Amino acid sequence: MERIQEALAKARAQRDKGSVPRTQHEPQPAARPSVDAAWEALAPFRFNRAHLQSRRIVAAERGRESAPYDLLRTKIIHQAQTNGWRRIAIVSPDAGAGKTTTLANLAFSFERQQDMRVLCIDLDLRRPALHKVLGQSTDHSMSDVLEQRVGFAAHGLRLGERVGFGLNNSAASNPSELLLSRRAREALEEIETGYAPDLTFFDISPLNASDDNIAFLQNVDCAVIIAAADSTPLKRIDQAERQVAELTNVMGMVLNKCRYTSDAEGYDYYY
Repeated sequence: MERIQEALAKARAQRDKGSVPRTQHEPQPAARPSVDAAWEALAPFRFNRAHLQSRRIVAAERGRESAPYDLLRTKIIHQAQTNGWRRIAIVSPDAGAGKTTTLANLAFSFERQQDMRVLCIDLDLRRPALHKVLGQSTDHSMSDVLEQRVGFAAHGLRLGERVGFGLNNSAASNPSELLLSRRAREALEEIETGYAPDLTFFDISPLNASDDNIAFLQNVDCAVIIAAADSTPLKRIDQAERQVAELTNVMGMVLNKCRYTSDAEGYDYYY
């Protein structure tokens, strides 16, 4: 906890000095032919339906179980467009809340959304899990891309026509320093320039795990906090909201693993 508090203080000082500014991103122009070609050149996602089902990726197909993620997708789009936000972090107070599973399901939900392109990048560089949840393997990791040893064109995967993934195959040796580096910021800006996504999601490490997320939250426009029903204490949720709010905007909070079923589930039109 002391390390996290020190990191927060350091992050606030850097923000106040303007060393790592968090700026509103201008809307991207219509996709150019070069952008279309860049998306088409990405390696295709290797679809394994049985694996996705075993990892609770229920939004891979439209239907009753995908409805909550489709609703979350719509709310995210509305808030992002209203506020001009494009970079969105997915974070949780503690491990095991389901942030990676939530992002994986959102990716499939966004693939069905017309006229939008979305990138989903795993920046939980200590315990990367998005590749495991999705059942994908890569020759490189996002740390290689951030250190500019490998281009995103040779690393990224494409789901359908509208969703791109930046995954990992192992943990990074220096995640905090890497995420704070100018080289990493330049690499992310280059990706955004080359692929012009409408939204970019970042799966980052839990708030209590390290100061990695504190290093990176200054570079996003907002964050969605994922909490687990019956296991994430209310005190930890409040603490997480305060920590995130000191560094970026809190888009909202998702209560995951909730066993409550509302009366609306019986209405077919909702799905």
